[in-house]
Amino acid sequence: MLVEDTPPSVGQDHRRAGILLHLTSLPGTGPCGDLGPGAHHFLDFLTDCGVTVWQMLPVGPTQTDYSPYQSSSVHAGNPRLIGLEPLVQRGWLVPDEWEAAKTSDAGKANALRTAHRRFRQQASPEATDAFARFAEQHDYWLADYALYRALREEAGQPWWRWPEPLRDRDDRVLAQARRRLANDLDYIAFEQYLFFDQWQHLRDHADTRGIRLFGDMPIFVAHDSAEVWARPRDFDLHPDGSLRVVAGVPPDYFSATGQRWGNPLYRWDAMIADGFQFWIDRIRTQFQLFHLVRIDHFRGLESYWEIPADEEFAIHGRWVKASGAALFERLNQYFGEIPLIAEDLGLITEEVETLRRRFRLPGMKVLQFAFSGGAANPYLPFHHDRDSVVYTGTHDNDTTLGWYRSLDRAERDYVDEYLGHPREPMPWPLVRCALASRSHLAVVPMQDILGLDSTHRMNTPGTCHPTNWQWRFDWTDIPPDLPTRVLRLVDLYGRRVG
Repeated sequence: MLVEDTPPSVGQDHRRAGILLHLTSLPGTGPCGDLGPGAHHFLDFLTDCGVTVWQMLPVGPTQTDYSPYQSSSVHAGNPRLIGLEPLVQRGWLVPDEWEAAKTSDAGKANALRTAHRRFRQQASPEATDAFARFAEQHDYWLADYALYRALREEAGQPWWRWPEPLRDRDDRVLAQARRRLANDLDYIAFEQYLFFDQWQHLRDHADTRGIRLFGDMPIFVAHDSAEVWARPRDFDLHPDGSLRVVAGVPPDYFSATGQRWGNPLYRWDAMIADGFQFWIDRIRTQFQLFHLVRIDHFRGLESYWEIPADEEFAIHGRWVKASGAALFERLNQYFGEIPLIAEDLGLITEEVETLRRRFRLPGMKVLQFAFSGGAANPYLPFHHDRDSVVYTGTHDNDTTLGWYRSLDRAERDYVDEYLGHPREPMPWPLVRCALASRSHLAVVPMQDILGLDSTHRMNTPGTCHPTNWQWRFDWTDIPPDLPTRVLRLVDLYGRRVG
């Protein structure tokens, strides 16, 4: 039996439709979208549309550029995503404090500190016990993360520039730091308790709606992160913690000089030696949050692009073999079959494809990549297999309307001819094309659902553009008839569940 004719392997018991929208892009009163009422309202919108998958970007703590793919922890939640309205409802903030916190990240941080003080002063025994249980259940990562962050804020420097005893985790010095920073550690743990508690409420609401939360897991870890400080043996570093080599990709569709991401690379020998504990812990956390998870840059688990740390650009790198097969064997042994999706875009070799198929991980089909190279292009819909996820575009692409307008006349004519010279304006013909695909899951970015142009793009890879990761929509952007229109298409292409 051919692989493409086997049943879907990611728990997709039905053909489904999804929308891609990061939490920060939700409407709301704060500096970015969060886990407050707006997130729950969006679940109701998805239900009205017949959409049963909500895909979002990574939700870990971001750094100064707000990129979700450069996080200071692979486990912690981003404090920016904590909703303040639920804290008012619980009596840990008063309305005036919430109002004062709306305009900036600094205001929200101050409000969270206030909520922590009030929690310690007046929380019920039930809430106090829930916090204690959370800290105990998440101790496999929370203690290291809290100490890393408290020390990072105290030093104002990345961990490899700390005094040597702290950098190298001297037990005596760390014990002193825990005593000195006890209140900060308690606050950071409380912050994570709020995030995970609010997330659980969102997931419970999603479950009642029959909606699956679809997460995104960056393959690599930020150098300045709790995990690299706590587990340096797992990363290819110099003894002083500085980078020896870094991750990236060679020249591709997005960049003529490649992309130098700057993440440390793994020491696969060390990970094999301890049974891939780093990855087991990571997967455990991801599936506390999400029903299914995409592995970003999956091809790096077969071979990765290694760049000398002193190189400015990615072009002078080399391919190095990874231990992805051993990793997935271990994960399957530990967890059983888990619903992972492989981001298999870019330069994909037969070895990468073999790894993906061996472990029955669905790949991605992006329609904006489909209309070059003629009928052999693997992203054209008639090449799609059922065990895949089809997109009009991703967070790294232009919006579909912006992409279509950027095509030259010949390219646009080819797209129009392939799609049957549709009467509907873009992006709807490509949305229909995605929903009609054989792929069991079709995901459309919210920008395409709203028919938005290039000014609403989420990210331009390889750039530090100030608008990257900043896009938000407003509820007034949604025409009254939009849910009915989307629901009709979901029905028409057999993607309605229930």
